[in-house]
Formats: sequence, structure tokens, C-alpha cells
Amino acid sequence: MQKKRSISGLFLPFALLFVGAYFTFAAVQGDFGLFRRIQIEAERDVYRAELDALQSETREMALLTQRMSDSYLDLDLLEEQARSQLGYLRADEVVLP
Repeated sequence: MQKKRSISGLFLPFALLFVGAYFTFAAVQGDFGLFRRIQIEAERDVYRAELDALQSETREMALLTQRMSDSYLDLDLLEEQARSQLGYLRADEVVLP
């Protein structure tokens, strides 16, 4: 003798399957899901590299600013500026056209 399954007997397994599928989809594709986390980590790496480049550029600019201040005299920088801006040469140098 076989028991007939009622509609309510089929509803519970399908409802649980649907709820499980929904949460699985949300865990992978949702706003806080696995794919979004991977995307955020990739963006973080890009922004971290950009930050490192900007910090390096800022350090270089700060050094150049310090070297051009009145309290710091860098003879190499002074000579370079005198040569490029004023066209100065040393006595032992020869200019080739």
C-alpha cells in the first residue's frame, strides 16, 4: 500500500530548497558576497599602489622644497641651476656646438 503525498508534503522540501538556493546566491552574488569581496580586494590593491606612488612623489617634492629653502644650501643644485638658467661654465670646460 502506497501513501499519497499531499501538496503540503511537497511544499516543505521545495521551500527549503528555494531558501537554501536564495542564501547561496546571496552569499556569492550579493552586496556582501564572495564576488563583491574579491572586487573590493582588487580595488584596494590598486588604491594601495596609487597611494604608494603619491607618497613617494610627496616625499620627493618635500625634499626638493627643503633643498630650495633659505636654510639649506645644496651646492650641486645651485651649480645645476646656475648652469641651466645663467649659462655659466667652469674655466676648464669646452663648449661644443
